[in-house]
Amino acid sequence: MPAFAESGKLQIDSFNQLIYPCTGADNKMIATGPEYGVDVSLIHLPNGFTMALTSDPLSWIPTLGLRESAWLSVHLMANDIATTSQPPQFVQLVLNLPESATSEQFEEYWTYIHRYCREIGVAITGGHTGKAAGQHSTLAGGGTMIGIAPEGQMLLSKYASPGDLILVTKEAAQVATSILALSFPEMVKKKCGNEIWQKAAALFEETSSLQAGLCVGNLNTSSPKLVTAMHDVTEGGILGAIYEMATAAGCGAIIDAEELPVGDAQRLVCDLFGIDPFCCIGAGAMILAVKPECEKEVLEAFAKQQIKISVVGEFAEKEKGICIKKEGRIDMLPGPGADPYWNAFLSALKNEWK
Repeated sequence: MPAFAESGKLQIDSFNQLIYPCTGADNKMIATGPEYGVDVSLIHLPNGFTMALTSDPLSWIPTLGLRESAWLSVHLMANDIATTSQPPQFVQLVLNLPESATSEQFEEYWTYIHRYCREIGVAITGGHTGKAAGQHSTLAGGGTMIGIAPEGQMLLSKYASPGDLILVTKEAAQVATSILALSFPEMVKKKCGNEIWQKAAALFEETSSLQAGLCVGNLNTSSPKLVTAMHDVTEGGILGAIYEMATAAGCGAIIDAEELPVGDAQRLVCDLFGIDPFCCIGAGAMILAVKPECEKEVLEAFAKQQIKISVVGEFAEKEKGICIKKEGRIDMLPGPGADPYWNAFLSALKNEWK
């Protein structure tokens, strides 16, 4: 039996050996069940519709703030649904709150949950709310978000094909950088300067990729589709997301390290906390698989939406492996391990960084 990672999500060996063989009852309505590197599951519905479902933990990070925690709770789930190119519509929420949570804190948190769901058109349809004895984590439960669309409209990360270009929206390490900067502002200001702290803190508002997903939905109104697949950048960062996407699609990949997008704020803050910006949680960025002949049209559409987008490589035949080109060398890219963000955050707390 493979060992659990010390923190973060299950890695591929554990997933394949522990989760994938044991998925309950068979059901012919399931179009896509749990698969490594796939953000959502798809269910066939009557009358030619498909339902997408995704589940994620809910954030409760006192050092960050309850408004910000609510934002992450809603938008990290919405980002997964956005990979289908269709909007989210419903959500179920399970809150296992820490014993220290007050009614005033919960009211603030829930008010923002309601506000952010309403802003993106998501109805809260049920769940469970309570306190959990001994709960002191920065995670306080989980949620499941749902979207429904006509059959054939939804994308999955595993639909990428050899020859598709790899595009990345926005930049690396946006959520890791912003949370670290907002949680430990004094240290970041002291070591990186106030200007970098401001830039890092502002990245928090870039951690939604819903706009990018809907942009792709508008592009893919005819057949064949310009964008064939998308994958949300979460734990493992941009490199981890490309690795997962290629693995899910049964492809190889060739990544150009010099084209990977990252800002000065991410570089400096990640360096302060000792983490690689391309390998740490990067919500807000999205990986796209795009047909080469459609590159110009896709770039122009994103430019009109004022969403930064970069071409960073291409998917290849599986036999070529998942590789990264850097400084004239081509190296095999290892699979993503435990995301370094978690230990960086906990280490800063233990060291009493402010």
